[in-house]
Amino acid sequence: MSLPPCIVKKLKKIAGKSHVSENTEELICYSYDATGRSYLPDAVVFPLSCYQVSEILKLAYKESFAVIPRGSGSGMTGGSLPVRGGVVMVLSRMNRILEIDRDNFVAIVEPGVITGDFHRAVESQGLFYPPDPASSSFCTLGGNIGECAGGPRAVKYGVTRDYVLGLEAVTATGQIINTGVKTAKGVAGYDLTRLIVGSEGTLAVVTKIILKLIPLPEKIKTMAVLFDSMEKAAETVSVIIRKAVVPRCIEYMDKASIRCVQNDFKSILQGAYFKNLEAVLLIEVDGSIETVKEDAAKLKKVCIENGAVHAILAKDVQQASELWKVRKSLSPALFKLAPNKINEDIVVPINRIPDMVKKLEKIQKQTGLAMVSFGHAGDGNIHCNIMFDKRKNKEATLAEKAVDELFKYTLELGGTITGEHGVGITKMKYFPLETGQAEIDIMKRIKQVFDPKNNLNPGKIF
Repeated sequence: MSLPPCIVKKLKKIAGKSHVSENTEELICYSYDATGRSYLPDAVVFPLSCYQVSEILKLAYKESFAVIPRGSGSGMTGGSLPVRGGVVMVLSRMNRILEIDRDNFVAIVEPGVITGDFHRAVESQGLFYPPDPASSSFCTLGGNIGECAGGPRAVKYGVTRDYVLGLEAVTATGQIINTGVKTAKGVAGYDLTRLIVGSEGTLAVVTKIILKLIPLPEKIKTMAVLFDSMEKAAETVSVIIRKAVVPRCIEYMDKASIRCVQNDFKSILQGAYFKNLEAVLLIEVDGSIETVKEDAAKLKKVCIENGAVHAILAKDVQQASELWKVRKSLSPALFKLAPNKINEDIVVPINRIPDMVKKLEKIQKQTGLAMVSFGHAGDGNIHCNIMFDKRKNKEATLAEKAVDELFKYTLELGGTITGEHGVGITKMKYFPLETGQAEIDIMKRIKQVFDPKNNLNPGKIF
């Protein structure tokens, strides 16, 4: 169902004629995300300011049509999909870094800023913004806010919410609100900032972000640690954390993921030790020059003592960058195994990672599907990818059963069904397995306060 011409005319008056589209070709571009699912919106609008966002939402509230905030569309759970039609609000034009305050370690940005661009901007001034999702080269800070993105460095530095001091946001009624502070501390009233962070665009549209920065580490050292057993690698992660040397990253790749990028790895590691390679830990430490040297030596020793076949220290920044490039190329490389994938981002207690590894092997044998796991082992966040061909009904059914079994066991271990990707639409049916009805009812009442008509990104989470 298309929007009435009078509403489209009003949208064009607010955002400008060239920044509103009903063309089918453009609607298709904003109908899908990284899930591969597609829902055609009725229109797409590209606001430039908080005022325009407010006016669009006021119009939506008055005329009762859905508005779906969107960044780069890199989400893994359908959070930015227009499942009930309506208007997709693309925030890519609001892409300014408004301020980098070196004295107070604070930055103010708009939601359309690309995360990787922001990293480079602050690091050029000797500052550091730790959250680094794998899609940082194209995802936006606004999208990171919506999903509370994490990334490899979360094991030491935390996730997006730990660096958001305050927000300017617009509720579904068009009301502009300012939450949080610009200072290191602030506890006046309820923490609306944290409520909005991770709310998947269902409570408000973020138009300005106040971010905490920290000093840029003096030195970074990266190593690739090779294992002939996935269980040994998983157990080593727990040992590392217990040893009180906290790396800024501990990423792991299983045998299947290594095979997907094996040629790239061989060129970096010169083909050594690949005969019986079953797992790789990619470990990174940072800090002062002396601290990094000591920590790297300690970690290498711990890994060898716990069964590592070999540990290779990156000889320079270029080789470290190549290692990370291989890790971040994993997700697209998986399509060598099958045309479709379900990418789940479960989290389990760190000491239960070995148990989860065994369970994944069991599920793979039961289903016969290709399953690939990698991710942020340092904080228990495992990206489990179930590969299948959705054109084959049997494989699609087996893939869904695999997800059911995966989530059931995750919760048995005391984990969560999502550490970074959010609930969106793909995990809606599993959400009640983790969250009690009383808690869900409270969330629904909060949604009602922010969005009385359920116009803002409807059909998500609940």
